[in-house]
Amino acid sequence: MNIDTIALQCFIAVAETGSFTKAADRVGRTQSAISQQMTKLEGLLGKLLLVRGKAFTLTPEGEIFLGYARQIFALHREALDRFKEPELEGEVRFGLPENFATVYLSDVLADFSRIHPRILLKIECDLTLNLFERFKQNEFDLVLVKMNRPEDFPNGLDVWSEPLKWVGDPNLIDSGKPVPLVLAPQPCVYRASAIKSLEQASRAWRLVFSSPSYAGAVAAVRAGMGISVMPQTMIPADLQAIDAALLPKLADTHVSLIKHMANNPAINTLEEFVLRRLKH
Repeated sequence: MNIDTIALQCFIAVAETGSFTKAADRVGRTQSAISQQMTKLEGLLGKLLLVRGKAFTLTPEGEIFLGYARQIFALHREALDRFKEPELEGEVRFGLPENFATVYLSDVLADFSRIHPRILLKIECDLTLNLFERFKQNEFDLVLVKMNRPEDFPNGLDVWSEPLKWVGDPNLIDSGKPVPLVLAPQPCVYRASAIKSLEQASRAWRLVFSSPSYAGAVAAVRAGMGISVMPQTMIPADLQAIDAALLPKLADTHVSLIKHMANNPAINTLEEFVLRRLKH
């Protein structure tokens, strides 16, 4: 029994999007080709992997196989990356927000360094607006930035968009008292979004804890000090998003990757690697 990586790629795309149409867009194939690959894969395994419906979901066997598929496909990509350009070298200065480094990129950057050991990564974390200003001063080759609107950084490559959520103990919310906030210092995009939404709704607020650290904010929320704002995928499992009816709606957050337009193979390789690993 041979399972090719194209079938694995198609299966992962269907599992993550819940749609043959969206999966086809992601992998650059037709919807019928995706359907054929799924039928072929299920035939090889002798198991149903997908529950067909308006949106596709995974069977219990599909859930188990998804873990294997991701591991196999990741090793396949790593092998191609390693032997395609094994002699790449140079320095890449990469700036990113601290919460992304903590939640998403530690494993990604470790994998990149293992595959390309002769590329020296210089990583710095800062608030988005500080990163962008320093990028304009040529202190970075590549920056990952978050914003409220995609047009804020028109030259950026879109990585993903997702909802911002209020996070914390809903019992701290009292209509007669200011909302206690746990936020990063200025100029933080999430901070600006939280304050703007509250002021537009004429809700009073007060800052009870301020830290540029994602870990510090999480600790303060866990301790019941106040309410914070986080992207949906960054909410720790032991914390809860607050019911949307209790506080004003927050704008979605958008994430982009920006680089200087230089023909540098090391920079371009890191850009492609980060996009491939982080693209939602």
